[in-house]
Amino acid sequence: MPVAEDQTSSVVRMSTPTSDAGTADTAVPRTPRSLTDDLREREDAALAELLLLRPDLANPLPTDLRQLATRSVTATATARAIDKLDQYHVQVLETVAALSEPMTTEDVVEAVPDDAARVRAALDHLVAQALVWGPPEARRATASVKEVLGRFPAGLGPPLAELAPGAAVPDVLTHLDDVPPGPSDVLARLAWGPPHGSVDAADRAITMETARTPIEWLLARGLLVATDKKTVILPREVALQLRGGVVHESVTHEPPAEVSQSRETASIDRAAAGTAFEVTRQVEDLLEWWSVGPPSVLRSGGVGVRDLRAAAQRLNVDEATVALYLEVLFAGGLLAASGDVDDAWLPTPEYDRWRAKGTAAKWAVLGSTWLATTRVPGLVGGKGHKDSRINALAPELDRSIAPDLRQSTLRDLAQQPAGTVVTVTSLVERQAWRRPRRGTQLRDDLVRWTLAEASALGIAALGALSTFGRALIDGELDSAAESLAPLLPKPVTHVMIQADLTAVAPGPLDGDVAREFALVADVESAGGATVFRFTDSSIRRALDAGRSSIDVREFIGTHSSTTLPQPLTYLIDDVARRHGKVLVGAAGAYIRSEDVAILDEILAHRQTSSLRARRLAPTVIATQAPADAVLEHLRRIGLAPAAESADGAVVVRRPDSLRTGPRQAPPRLVADPPPPPPAVALAAVRALRAAERGSTRFDGTSGPAGENASPSAVNETIDVLLQAASDERSVWLGYVGSDGVSSERVVDPVEVRNGWLTAFDHRLEQVGKFAIHRITGVAALVE
Repeated sequence: MPVAEDQTSSVVRMSTPTSDAGTADTAVPRTPRSLTDDLREREDAALAELLLLRPDLANPLPTDLRQLATRSVTATATARAIDKLDQYHVQVLETVAALSEPMTTEDVVEAVPDDAARVRAALDHLVAQALVWGPPEARRATASVKEVLGRFPAGLGPPLAELAPGAAVPDVLTHLDDVPPGPSDVLARLAWGPPHGSVDAADRAITMETARTPIEWLLARGLLVATDKKTVILPREVALQLRGGVVHESVTHEPPAEVSQSRETASIDRAAAGTAFEVTRQVEDLLEWWSVGPPSVLRSGGVGVRDLRAAAQRLNVDEATVALYLEVLFAGGLLAASGDVDDAWLPTPEYDRWRAKGTAAKWAVLGSTWLATTRVPGLVGGKGHKDSRINALAPELDRSIAPDLRQSTLRDLAQQPAGTVVTVTSLVERQAWRRPRRGTQLRDDLVRWTLAEASALGIAALGALSTFGRALIDGELDSAAESLAPLLPKPVTHVMIQADLTAVAPGPLDGDVAREFALVADVESAGGATVFRFTDSSIRRALDAGRSSIDVREFIGTHSSTTLPQPLTYLIDDVARRHGKVLVGAAGAYIRSEDVAILDEILAHRQTSSLRARRLAPTVIATQAPADAVLEHLRRIGLAPAAESADGAVVVRRPDSLRTGPRQAPPRLVADPPPPPPAVALAAVRALRAAERGSTRFDGTSGPAGENASPSAVNETIDVLLQAASDERSVWLGYVGSDGVSSERVVDPVEVRNGWLTAFDHRLEQVGKFAIHRITGVAALVE
């Protein structure tokens, strides 16, 4: 693992005795010899910019600048930083990595075929990220940059000194002046990479006199170098000469232009609003359905294919759309596994809070959740581990790059004028330029899935962003909901009851009314006008949920614009009359009824034979099946049983209210911590500077303060602390915490009392207390 190339500070403080009167301190600056030296010479604002550009370096905060430099050149941290660079900055970085070190800024400018000002700006950006360091006259890429970019940056081979130690570069390059046609063709094929080729007996001894083939001609003159028995490689210096001194034949300083057309904004907004309304309605319908009959959690996690297909059929959408809904609900904490013995997917208590919002606010929650989630619904149905199918809600659907690519794609759309439709191919090409090192297939797929999912959620329509979709992308949820609300259909609270036991809602029903109608009737068709059908099972469902026949009639009558037809009142009364005639309790289960004839029917019926029932008394039957199974069998043969508790009371079952326990939204798979606020970044820099002050010895020389600070006696320690508090000066402390861990601190003493030091801790940026007996060393710092 690369480490910070450092052992020496860039500014050495020298104490030179001049007379008995005192000493004269002089600061002698010199060219930084390492990245640590370079960081020490940077202004606070530049260090804060580094922490903003690479927030992973400050999580947790390093103890000092040396540790910051060490952390920044690890392969993981360097790869993370390079992966965020666009194609232009990667090309400039590859140029720096390919040139001989140290190089000047002008060397880089000459090696990049682009405007000099743009090249200098790009180089400054790389320096700001500590991928390149050193003054303008001596630039260097860190060793970890070269490691991450690989052995062949920009298709260039290793330097001649690495391939053939002792070979003189000028002598080798002179042979390029008279290369004959055959060898010239070989050089032309290798010049722009890859720089290596295969040849038999590549390492055989060859001289200029014995060379017969083009490869032998080049090997004899050092223009090609054999690295093993079968491989020859073109040295970097030769390739650069053939390329005319540039590392890349061409560079692209901006993303490809978008191919677009325009549509009417009002049409886009109307279409998107219609989709947004349908999304919230369908999501709510899905969770209400699953609260009654939740699907099981697969052993490997996720939801089964049959359950996914059944949900798609119920909502009249494709399976990809259902997978999208499920992943958004899961990411938003509205859907979770119950976590009990019969593990099932159920709505959470958070769903009830979400359900109480208005339609526009509900949609804004769903849309913002989708923008931020690392879950990738587009992977559902694909191949996972060992070619197994990836199911919706499965654990392996997280991808850390998803939110960044999703938002970057939509920002590309948002930067266009309202109503602009951009082609998918154009957006794929632009994201490839923005993140050239990210996995190409997944990156391109994510761009395509982003556009499809944005349209499926109502963020976009007709290939363009909606007005409220733009607000959502900007993080303005309230503004997005306000823009959407006027475009949504107005909810209604009444239905038209018909004689065929159906009810037609002429528009979207108010949420509470819709939920109650879904309890007392089955949804037969959804859309602009929802059709409900009243059946034995739907009325029984309402009675099981605790409604009485009077409650059912009053509710329907209140919200009906027509009088209740006779067939419906007969249906309600008939089901209510039979409901609870048979009582089922726990034995395995028992069946009890005052009507002996009903029990005779149960015992004689073929469909109840699997219950293995036997009569205990004229009005009681015992079964070996559980109560839920008995209830289901009896309903299947046309009875309307009710559940009974152990004390004989009728159990009011509320299948419409099944919920998980309290659940938090699942954690996101985060690749990088978010950038700190600028003020926090500057505070972190001050803490690092304080640690640097702590590395100045109390005798005024450079190095860790603790080296010359021997453990102080208690009285001496107190004296130094009291004096520092009086002089308002900082001190270095060696301190052992209550956990036994030793640390070094830079503090400003405030008070010493009763065996405790109260002081401002520069590293923590707060006042703290330190036990005097735990202080292992103390030294006043030289300002």
